[in-house]
Amino acid sequence: MDSFNQPGQEQQPAPAQPQFDAPTPPPAKEPSASIDYLNQIAPQASKKMKLSLIQIILIAVGALAIIITLSIVITSLANAGKNDLQHLAARLQSTETIVGDAQNKIKSTNLRALNSNLKIYLTNTNRDIAAPLLLQNITASKLDKTIISSESGADITSRLEDARLNAVYDRTYAREIAYRLSTVIALMNKIDSSTSSTGLKTFLSDSIKNLEPTQASFEDFNATNG
Repeated sequence: MDSFNQPGQEQQPAPAQPQFDAPTPPPAKEPSASIDYLNQIAPQASKKMKLSLIQIILIAVGALAIIITLSIVITSLANAGKNDLQHLAARLQSTETIVGDAQNKIKSTNLRALNSNLKIYLTNTNRDIAAPLLLQNITASKLDKTIISSESGADITSRLEDARLNAVYDRTYAREIAYRLSTVIALMNKIDSSTSSTGLKTFLSDSIKNLEPTQASFEDFNATNG
């Protein structure tokens, strides 16, 4: 049954309903800004990577060039050292032959005695050099034929024969051998300054020390009888 307001009664207003504000939606993301930023840095990153790759390649090429150059230099020095040793061995061998052939042609007793001592020295030195040569992979009896030919002393032998025919053998021989021994000593010093082999250095040092007085004696004989 519907109820009606009685006269004299005031109509009570309906209670107010609470009002709720609708939640504010979060601001929309701006994907385009992020994409633009990535697009901006992407070419730069790519450019930096390309530069780094070029630098790496250049460094690698430079390092390779240095390694190749050092290898060539080291190989050249090693070969030069071996060639000097072969020249020394060949020169000592040919000098021993020249000295031995001269012994019976020398007239002076003093020069003959000096030559005899030199022959003994050369025989011993040619024996002792074999071990240091082997350390450098060189066999004394298998030297390069071209080097053997260049160190044969054929020019000295020819001049000595002319001196014998002209009766001036002794002083010519003393002069030639004094010069020959000086070249041997010079070559020994050159090898000694370039090698790091202890055994070879010891051999060269002892050889030079023993040979220098003999070389000086031949020079003195030549100066006195020249």
